[in-house]
Amino acid sequence: MADRAALITGGSSGIGLAVARALGEDGYGVTIAARRPDKLEQAAADLREAGIDVHHVAGNMREEDEIVRIVAAHRDRFGRMDLLMNNAGIGIGGGIEGFETKKLDIQLDVNLRAVYLTTRESIGMLREAGRDDGALIVNTASIAAKRPQGFLAVYSATKAAVVALSEALQQEVAKDGIRCTAICPGFVDTPMTDWVKGEVPPDEMIRPEDVAEVVRCILRISRACIIPEVMMVRPSDYAAVPGV
Repeated sequence: MADRAALITGGSSGIGLAVARALGEDGYGVTIAARRPDKLEQAAADLREAGIDVHHVAGNMREEDEIVRIVAAHRDRFGRMDLLMNNAGIGIGGGIEGFETKKLDIQLDVNLRAVYLTTRESIGMLREAGRDDGALIVNTASIAAKRPQGFLAVYSATKAAVVALSEALQQEVAKDGIRCTAICPGFVDTPMTDWVKGEVPPDEMIRPEDVAEVVRCILRISRACIIPEVMMVRPSDYAAVPGV
């Protein structure tokens, strides 16, 4: 049994999988959760082949009982939680006028409500770890939280809410040895950004491993330091800003 354990939602590909691999290489036992069982099983198999102690649990992050089950499965497997990464997310573009309520609700449920519920269910285990060696909550937000995008209004709003939730949460749990960081990356080369790769080449995008290295950095700094949020911006994003 690993001495440290992490739960990562949205862990079957992209950022979540890269973080799971990095933590596993550093000795963590990891639980990865995602919606699609087939994709999740393949990700878990790849991690096991690399010698990583991994548990995988399929579930829909829109459903409260599924979230409760995912956290309980992690507890049953590892008995502790030193790191929670709320990484599951969805972005659906479109102008506000005529935007379907269903598309609004999906993003609110996955991007914000699930972060809140997963954290609520996990906080007891995190507090236990925090009293010993410290615990960490990482919430994947987006550069859209800091620079809201037209036609991504709901996504931008939910990710801005994740940043605010992270700050409020930190005020609640700092006394328990738990640190909380919101990471706000620009376009990352993952399946989620396939829609824009005709305009932004993948080799100009942030790598999932870059985000994993940020998580590693936060884990390695002393408990005397809290990093509320991290912005990860591509160089070309600055070239597109007027006057820069």
